[in-house]
Amino acid sequence: MLTSRDIEAARAQTAETLAHAGIVLTDAERAEIEVSDFGLSELASTGLQLVVYVNTQRVCAKELVLTPGQTCPEHRHVSVDGQPGKEETFRCRQGLVYLYTDGEPTPNPKATPTRLDKGAYTVWHETILRPGEQFTIMPDTKHWFQAGPEGAIVTEFSTRSTDEHDVFTDPDIARVTVVAD
Repeated sequence: MLTSRDIEAARAQTAETLAHAGIVLTDAERAEIEVSDFGLSELASTGLQLVVYVNTQRVCAKELVLTPGQTCPEHRHVSVDGQPGKEETFRCRQGLVYLYTDGEPTPNPKATPTRLDKGAYTVWHETILRPGEQFTIMPDTKHWFQAGPEGAIVTEFSTRSTDEHDVFTDPDIARVTVVAD
């Protein structure tokens, strides 16, 4: 669990990272920065900070901010209410992103996530995204990603986001952050 203080510190760091990259946020966006530790209380290693610009019935746009080595755990976007799962495109804006999807496993992958011993990561086809590069992930595709040694900023363009319905490989994961105080 995260405390309110943990969340505020992560929000401040995220806003500063985005500002340093020249990405301007409104006061309302800064106040609504989502901080997720995925229920593991290991934000530095397994977590994600994000700003949602828009999420309508058809489209979604977000900024994803990862600290150095931080991992968004393996998951897939499943169908909800008869609608296909989210199709998303990641465009790296800053840093390096090690993205893993279904496909031929990459020998000697760059990422080193925690919880490997728990079977939490099963797809190892590596795509490295550098600033200006992008990759599209189709609905219901297992994927996970980790920031490089300097952290990363990723702009996500997608169909409607229903992240609360994401299915994670690790059964200990909870998508919605619980605040301890």
